[in-house]
Amino acid sequence: MKDLKHRVIRGGLVRIVSQASTLILRTGSIVVMARLLSPKDFGLVGMVTAVIGVFSVFKDFGLSAAAIQRSTITADQSSALFWINLLVGACLSLLTFVMAPFVAAFYHEPRVVGVAAVLAMAFFFNSAGVQHSALIERQMRFVTLSVIDMISLLTGTAIGICMALRGFGYWSLVAVPTITPLTYTVCVWLIAKWIPARPHRHSGILPMMRFGGALTLNGLISYIASNADKVLLGRFCGVEALGIYGRAYQLINVPTDNLNSAAGGVAFAALSRLQSEPARMKSYFLKGYSLILSLTLPIIATCGVYATDIIRVFLGQRWASAAPVFRLLAPAMLAFAILIPLHWLLASCGLVGRGLRISLVRAPILIVGCAIGLHWGPKGVACAYSVVMGALMIPMMVWAVFRTPVSVRDLILTVGRPLLSGIVAASVGLGVQFFVGSSLSVVPRLILGATVICSVYLLILIYALNQKRLFVELFRGLVKPSSHDESLVLPT
Repeated sequence: MKDLKHRVIRGGLVRIVSQASTLILRTGSIVVMARLLSPKDFGLVGMVTAVIGVFSVFKDFGLSAAAIQRSTITADQSSALFWINLLVGACLSLLTFVMAPFVAAFYHEPRVVGVAAVLAMAFFFNSAGVQHSALIERQMRFVTLSVIDMISLLTGTAIGICMALRGFGYWSLVAVPTITPLTYTVCVWLIAKWIPARPHRHSGILPMMRFGGALTLNGLISYIASNADKVLLGRFCGVEALGIYGRAYQLINVPTDNLNSAAGGVAFAALSRLQSEPARMKSYFLKGYSLILSLTLPIIATCGVYATDIIRVFLGQRWASAAPVFRLLAPAMLAFAILIPLHWLLASCGLVGRGLRISLVRAPILIVGCAIGLHWGPKGVACAYSVVMGALMIPMMVWAVFRTPVSVRDLILTVGRPLLSGIVAASVGLGVQFFVGSSLSVVPRLILGATVICSVYLLILIYALNQKRLFVELFRGLVKPSSHDESLVLPT
């Protein structure tokens, strides 16, 4: 707990920088692969991942989060959790092997069998490193974890691109999610230097298993809801429609996913240490929430305004039909940027049951919406996705913070500033596109538009809406550890 503020700010900064590097690497991979492979290659692998990818929810059975959330954990408990994770990973790999023929029959595509069989190994590779990673995260060694993330992703991506260059086609897409977890697990074993002991019957892990089970069920429901669109498109509209929709979804989701992944681990570890101090928990959560929204919103605004140019630059002209889908998904990504951090709060407070109930309400509404939009193809599904998420956003926010240290008023104040700045910045970006866009080629136009949107956004947020104090104090907390660990105060 000593110098917690400094550790959190430093860890958060490191993770954000790491995820920014990951974003560049993933985006670069998308750019290269999109030019080396066809939409049908992406659609084929997308068929498999949309179905068996649901097993990734069970990859650690929520036990890594349970190990981090606990105020104390013994060596016997860590060892027991390791063996449970390994057993879960082996079962998931076996289940994927068994399901492969049925997935192929569902899509009427025999090549799916081989793809599913290779991807099955990723579950076992991942499960072997879950508890080692959790031990490193409990120690808040986020620099170490960031380096491991980069090494593993770089290794998997490099092998995938090399295979694509040598004409392996869709197998190059299969290699990346298989090699990456293998490399990650090898690294965390080497760094943690911990060898699990034999499991003992009375190690006291039942409460952690209940916590992890609720978290896993929540993740399962969320996964089904967020991937129903891809399953429906693949089944009823074919490989090419799924490939176009999947590339647009992945490209626009990368910034939100990376930033929330970066901050989520740090926030969950820190908030879990503050369960007995509601005032400090509230302050820390609102700081992180405000920072992540401030970083995410200008990216989403740029994606919405310059969708056509982004698709042409990053995917190429033959993916032009993905531009409308990309633009229509922007409001859904905004809703996710606002809602996802609320799960940090619920999990760290132990309110996984509430998170589960929220998912149970959201999932069927989202699936029905996507099914209705299916009649209009990828664009109809994207529009339905955004409409449903936009309609559910405010009720979910109110429900999530009920009887927690954070009030609805706190959320409104925290979300309102970056949201207003983003709306104004997007309007200015549209004006730039309308008046000078036609006189520039695609790359200069995109650079100019992104620069204008980000500059206007920051000027309004920092000066007009009085957020300068927050960023100054965050910087001070980074460079100067405080023995008193004062909480930062958001301006009212």
